[in-house]
Amino acid sequence: MTPGPNRALASLARSCYLDALMRGGAGFVHACSEGARRLASQAGEPSLNARRRDLVLDLTPALSAWQLGLEQRINDALQILRSGRPLDSRIEGSSTWGPVGQLSLVDDSAIERGLMVSNLAQAISDLAGSEYTDLSSRLQSVSGAAAAGESTEAAGDVLRPQTIARWAMDSWVAAGLTASHWSTLQNVLHTEAAQWAQEAYHEANRLLLDNGVCPEVDLRPFIRRARSTGPIVQAARPSPGVLGAGMPGTLGGADAGGAMASGPGLITRPSGNSGLQPLGQPYDETRLMTQAQGFSPRAVAQAQMTLGKLNQVVARQVPDFDPTQAVSAGAPVVGVSPGLGQAISAAQHVLQQHTRSDAVGVASSPAALVHDLQQSRQLLKKAAATPVERATIEVVALLFQHILTEERLPASIRVWFARLQMPVLRVAVSEPDFFATLNHPARALIDRMGSCVMGFASGEQGNEGALHQEIRRIVQVVEAYPDTGRRVFQTVLTEFEKFLERYFRDENEASRKGVSLAQQVEQRETWAIQYTIEMRKMLETVPVHEGVREFLFRVWADVLAHSAVQTSPSSPETRALKRAAADLIWSASAKTSREERADVLRRLPPLLKTVREGMARAGLSQDKQDEHIHSLNSALAAAFSARSAAISSAHLQAVTERLDALDEILPNIADIELDEQTLRDLSGHESDDLEIVAEGGTMPTPAMLGWARELHIGSWFQLDYRGKQEPVQLVWHGLQKQLALFVTPAGRGILFQLHRLASFLQAGLLVPVEEETLTTRATRDALAKLDADPERLLS
Repeated sequence: MTPGPNRALASLARSCYLDALMRGGAGFVHACSEGARRLASQAGEPSLNARRRDLVLDLTPALSAWQLGLEQRINDALQILRSGRPLDSRIEGSSTWGPVGQLSLVDDSAIERGLMVSNLAQAISDLAGSEYTDLSSRLQSVSGAAAAGESTEAAGDVLRPQTIARWAMDSWVAAGLTASHWSTLQNVLHTEAAQWAQEAYHEANRLLLDNGVCPEVDLRPFIRRARSTGPIVQAARPSPGVLGAGMPGTLGGADAGGAMASGPGLITRPSGNSGLQPLGQPYDETRLMTQAQGFSPRAVAQAQMTLGKLNQVVARQVPDFDPTQAVSAGAPVVGVSPGLGQAISAAQHVLQQHTRSDAVGVASSPAALVHDLQQSRQLLKKAAATPVERATIEVVALLFQHILTEERLPASIRVWFARLQMPVLRVAVSEPDFFATLNHPARALIDRMGSCVMGFASGEQGNEGALHQEIRRIVQVVEAYPDTGRRVFQTVLTEFEKFLERYFRDENEASRKGVSLAQQVEQRETWAIQYTIEMRKMLETVPVHEGVREFLFRVWADVLAHSAVQTSPSSPETRALKRAAADLIWSASAKTSREERADVLRRLPPLLKTVREGMARAGLSQDKQDEHIHSLNSALAAAFSARSAAISSAHLQAVTERLDALDEILPNIADIELDEQTLRDLSGHESDDLEIVAEGGTMPTPAMLGWARELHIGSWFQLDYRGKQEPVQLVWHGLQKQLALFVTPAGRGILFQLHRLASFLQAGLLVPVEEETLTTRATRDALAKLDADPERLLS
């Protein structure tokens, strides 16, 4: 369709959005109710538990009124749209600030509610901002820039996240709920409202797409120049990963190039696509390419902005410089010109002279390397065949100049990093997306190796350490395959990830013991969960005394798991504990004859001795042992009085055989799915060498849980726990990443469950030592030099 004024279609899109909100309103309210119940079932501080219980009690009777209020406000907006009346701020509601145009004092509760509305709007923007921005651009193309009342920036436009946030708050208050209730449920409200709004934006975008409106969205109309900056460079919509000036100004400063955007939520936007393309289309692939896993959303956004600004600066000087071409598997790449290829090989030979090929020892300082690289840069530029090659040479040289002068990198490592410059230059010339994507294999390899050795004493002060040797091997492998492009970088990156797992588990002195203990905790928890599940199935139809049943499920399953980890599931020690379980079941069944009672009295002392020894080996305190023995004695007393059920000999024999063969029916430990619900309280596993983090932090959002899952092994963090702050390194992930082990430089292990880890990240109690990757900092440094002297690109 031809872009131009079309108010009817714009109004139809807004109606579609409101219809989608209306359809999803009940689901949103129900999801919030379920979220409140989940919160009430979770452990927490007494005061927090009380607030959560009060929330459930007060929210349940108010749900209908809250939903009705929401739907009424949405319906009112629909009626205004369909009547053709202009949209104004009246539809947004004014209960918080008073009537429009009337000056009055605002009480503290109104201000508090206003802040809550603002926070909810921001949460919606963070998740649904890409859909909103695409929708705004499409509406502008069909409505015309000056169409009155149709701008999504109008204060009362129904599409703005602030509008739906205001409706949610106003209907909440009207239903008799308080700001305290809202605060308790805030994380749930943010998540559910963002998903609700995102689906509605999606429907409106789909309507416009079906009508042929802007299949490719141009974000230039949303870019506003800050007053203190010069003229903006007009460019097409930023390609995936190159966000540049199209990003919002919340990060601001030089990093954003002075560019500001009016649409909310752009800060989290990785690619500029609305997400409406079906799975498997190029946009989806490119979105995955542009994500930098292992870093916070804020750090990813800053890194993307830095790349975008770099691309703009270079493109001003070299119009043909196009770093946005995504290189798909098997696609032909741009070849390096013959003269430049020969010059790169000669420069590589010079770099190799700085290290002895027959040993790891370093023959030159980083300063000498930088000097030789500066000499090589001029020779490379003379050999370049095009301005694009000369510009690429300059940018790559600036990146490595920063890396080689990074004092937090050990000097012995920097020398090996220097030898990566020429292979990276080949890739940058032949694969333009090196400058467009944060996780290009070459960039990711440098970042991963740098994060593991950045500014810490690894215990490998000599040059023969395993980590140093691996970096040396990787560089030599990359050099051996100069014409394979990204494939060799991707191969060695995968190998380096696998090496790190082995290294921290088997070779690093600071982490080896902690990893072993953490693996034992995971194995023990996994066995205990499976023993409990299988015994529940086995005893489902067996008349077992309730006290014995609970003891078997809650205590003895863990005793069996401990023995299985320490010896093996089929060891004589573990089998003896299984037989003790069968004896307990028999002893607690009804004993009606004198002979049976005599038999119980004869077998009871050694049985209780075995039970106590098993609990002691599993780490239960003396008080806990006495408590459980007392409960068992009560169950046995019930058997003597014939108050418990009887078990036939055949039934008992079947149970005994099933218990004895229990290890044969259990699945492979690696196949057992662990999650927050099945993992129990791990604090009982704490020792002098391993701390279990069981408290602290704040309720994590889904984004924080996702970030916690993607943290890279080897990364360093600053931990605030139990009254002290210290650096820790992530050295181990569990089988399903439900457990994560950090180790201090002194070798003390600190174990997190996934949910607790996300809580600490969200509360700022666990902070990455390096907020930016090594190549991002190098890009920022290169950008500053190019801003100061852009002519150097072609000189």
